[in-house]
Amino acid sequence: MNYSRINTIGGWLCFIIAALTYILTLDQSVSFWDCGEFISSAFRMEVVHQPGAPIVSMIQRLFSALALGDKTKVAYFVNISSALASAGTILFLFWTITALAKKTVIKKGEEITNQKIIGIMGAGLVGALAYAFSDSFWFSAVEAEVYAMSSLCTAIVFWGILKWESQADEPKSDRWLLFVAYIMGISIGVHILNLLTIPALIFVYYFKKNPSPNWQSILKVFFVSIAVLAVVQFGIIQYVISFAASFDYFFVNTMGLSFGTGILFFAVLLIGSLVYGIRYSMLKNKRVLNLVMLFTVLLLFGYSSFALLIIRAQAKPNLNNYNVDNVFSFSRYVGRDQYGDRPLLYGENYNSEKIGIKETGKIIRKGDKQYEPAGTKSEYIFADKTLLPRMYSDKPEHINFYKNYMGFDDEHKPTLLDNLKYMFSFQTGQMYMRYFMWNFVGRQDNEDGQFGGKDGNWLSGIKPLDAIRLGNQKNLPPSIVENKAYNRFFFLPLIIGLIGALWHFKRNQKDAGIIGLLFLFTGVAIVVYLNSVPIEPRERDYAYVGSFYAFAIWIGLGVFGLKDWVFQKLTPLRASILATAIGLFGAPIIMANQGWGDHDRSDSHVARDMSVNYLKSCAPNAILFTYGDNDTYPVWYAQEVENIRPDVRVVNLSLFTADWYIDGMRKKQNESAPLPITLKHEQYVEGTRDIMYYQDYKIAQHIELQEILDVLLSDHDEDKVTMTDGSKYNALPTKNLKLAVNPQQVLDTGTVPKEDAGKIAGSMEWIYNSNFVTKGTLALFDILTHNNWKRPIYFSGAMPNEQYLGLNQYLYSEGLNKRLLPLKPDTAITQDFDRVNLKPMYNNLMNVYSFGNMKYANHLDRQSADDVTMLSNMFNGLLTGLINEGKIAESKKVANKYFEVIPAKFYSMRQVMSTYYFTENLYRLNDLNRANAMIKTTADYIGKELTHLADVSESKNQLSSEQNVRFYLGYLGQMVKITEAFKQESLSKNLEKQYNGLIVRFTPFAAG
Repeated sequence: MNYSRINTIGGWLCFIIAALTYILTLDQSVSFWDCGEFISSAFRMEVVHQPGAPIVSMIQRLFSALALGDKTKVAYFVNISSALASAGTILFLFWTITALAKKTVIKKGEEITNQKIIGIMGAGLVGALAYAFSDSFWFSAVEAEVYAMSSLCTAIVFWGILKWESQADEPKSDRWLLFVAYIMGISIGVHILNLLTIPALIFVYYFKKNPSPNWQSILKVFFVSIAVLAVVQFGIIQYVISFAASFDYFFVNTMGLSFGTGILFFAVLLIGSLVYGIRYSMLKNKRVLNLVMLFTVLLLFGYSSFALLIIRAQAKPNLNNYNVDNVFSFSRYVGRDQYGDRPLLYGENYNSEKIGIKETGKIIRKGDKQYEPAGTKSEYIFADKTLLPRMYSDKPEHINFYKNYMGFDDEHKPTLLDNLKYMFSFQTGQMYMRYFMWNFVGRQDNEDGQFGGKDGNWLSGIKPLDAIRLGNQKNLPPSIVENKAYNRFFFLPLIIGLIGALWHFKRNQKDAGIIGLLFLFTGVAIVVYLNSVPIEPRERDYAYVGSFYAFAIWIGLGVFGLKDWVFQKLTPLRASILATAIGLFGAPIIMANQGWGDHDRSDSHVARDMSVNYLKSCAPNAILFTYGDNDTYPVWYAQEVENIRPDVRVVNLSLFTADWYIDGMRKKQNESAPLPITLKHEQYVEGTRDIMYYQDYKIAQHIELQEILDVLLSDHDEDKVTMTDGSKYNALPTKNLKLAVNPQQVLDTGTVPKEDAGKIAGSMEWIYNSNFVTKGTLALFDILTHNNWKRPIYFSGAMPNEQYLGLNQYLYSEGLNKRLLPLKPDTAITQDFDRVNLKPMYNNLMNVYSFGNMKYANHLDRQSADDVTMLSNMFNGLLTGLINEGKIAESKKVANKYFEVIPAKFYSMRQVMSTYYFTENLYRLNDLNRANAMIKTTADYIGKELTHLADVSESKNQLSSEQNVRFYLGYLGQMVKITEAFKQESLSKNLEKQYNGLIVRFTPFAAG
């Protein structure tokens, strides 16, 4: 056999299998989270959020052109770029595994036999395809995120260093090192996760040059590799820009020269130094220095892709995150300043006493003629600190989590041991090992498991060994069995990978150590470095795919472990064939079979339809305030790419606290006129009115919003609060706010129909719901004051309650959005319940909204499943309002529409609750057959869930998942009452019998 030809064919075979898989399961349009932003920014060459991904944007822009003018296909072809990049990763992984296998089993000068070729190729196929079908990698492969291209860069870099190693003794072999440097530089414009390969690359180089190292030298090289990683990540990526900024500041502010002069001088100095260093190394024949200098040049050359962001920022596109049009804003952009700092090795705990504030630096902004101060960076001084602070966040929700998870009382001060326990148990166990188990053992469901629940949910929860218990149970609840993400690999990929790791360490300790280093640095090291807080918006498994990549190498090498240890009595040829077959069935085949259902997004387009719904349900020229990723990024996509409702101005309140974002809102975008913001730029520029605190002046009456604005914008000392250091700041003098309403103006603009003229309030009075005002809130107050009801104002219904400013009693749900209406508050409705604007809500749900094929889709991811519940609640709210008004004909149409578009399957506990309330409305409509059928279906679901929880409780002799038990029992009890109330005696008796039988099973555990 021709080894080289077979190796090439095998790699491309893996590429084809992976590419076909990803294309067949590809999301056909935009996905949730960041994908909408990336697609929009690529299509229009705009600037994404920190720290930027210019290479991704450029590649995605090329793929978007394949849509050939059909804007509805742009997202699909951008997704194709991720699919092909992911398939490329599998290609290079195959070649990496075969290179490592060949190096281990074939001695130098030894002839390659057919049985060894079969073993090597088998290892490549098993490992590469196992990674292709791994949960986290597959998820990113079918959407327009950065992680597919980041993985490709990692695969190419690692393959490149092995190519160098195989040719290191040949002339011109160093070209492979330079190739690695360039790809690594390019990867900075994709995602910096690729930099974590640096320690492994250095050890490949070291072991090649030092065949017989000792432990002392290995330890030194380890610390050197950490230092090199730090130099690249901080020195090259951040401090090169910081130095350029310092030079420009000196040239502009001290020497009086124009902006950019210092940058040009620094660039000449840097390039000159590098050229001199390269020339010096060549003349003096200093090979290592030459490589270091060339490596630096190529890293910088790849890093230069960020020039795209600066160029596009000058064009002021609609999406212009951070407005990186000068060196200081660019420095903060690449430094990820907006995400703040987290203590790493030494710092405070969540309840450390704050005893002061110290200045840590100055913030500089670009003025008209020179750079100007924009405030200072500062941090608290704490009375007590600890090593390795892992529980440091003082946000109330985080403090509650730390206490509950660790069992602390209010007075307990976490020690170093406490922090280590938390790091190993939660940050490493829950937020890394759980993800690792997803990929190589299986998972129970796709529910969010990051909150540290300790029972029931083993594969998305804590305890891997509970897999045996779960796998042996015959009566699993429908929430598990019916979930497409219930994937059982029976530990086989994990076992094969562990066999491969043991075999590798036994046969080639150096290479195995390098893979182990890659595994640790792209896994546990990220856990330690990120020091993440609990209760993240989403699961973060995508951050650790590098370590899963490394483990997939060992899965491939597990073929040799099986051959040598399990099938050693067979002939080498038969052992190789059988080990390959076992490896294929034990890893990629079972992973593909189990994972296909929950990774196939080809028939669900919930994200795209929901984004269109947000826009289409707005009145013409509306202002739509959003807050989170999933009510913003897909909406940006719908406007920027598909040009849907370009008259609506989308305002993200998370970004509205930044001066550059307010600047953009004051300009025309698409077909949307500038927002009615009267603030002057100097009144909200960076460092000015960033935050203004509430000072209680005991003002009982409600104050007109214009007067509040005047106080907050005043430059007079008498309108400011004096701080302890003598400085003066604007402050909010009262939370009792008022906005006068001109009824004729409201009617003339169509805000309120004429038939509802009598409902118009003379003024809107409310209590502001925060203890501070940001410049974004200030701008929002400005809009409310000066809009004069000319443009309809909506708030997304998906945002946290505190973002509504306390205006809840004037916000009326029209579906996904809540419209601000100056109507007299209905005192019968409490602050916590939505008010419904029936007419537009009816039109939206019945005629405007699309539902993403959610009823018939093969599988809905967690976010799409959440939207099922959200839409169900809308139908309930509309149906309740219509029935209350006696509109029975319309109510029946709404009920029919519900059954037409909403899945009957239960995706979550929240949907059980929604279904119950919908059933109550069906009874009110006298739709007894459908009501009874829904009650039976829901009761059957709840019964199976409770039976499972009772089984688990009895096996443990203690109550399992008390919150779930109380929830399900509560709703089962409500069903007994509602069927009694509506005279469904037979059904009610059956439900009561079921309820009482379950109560008996939980009584010994005091379930209540």
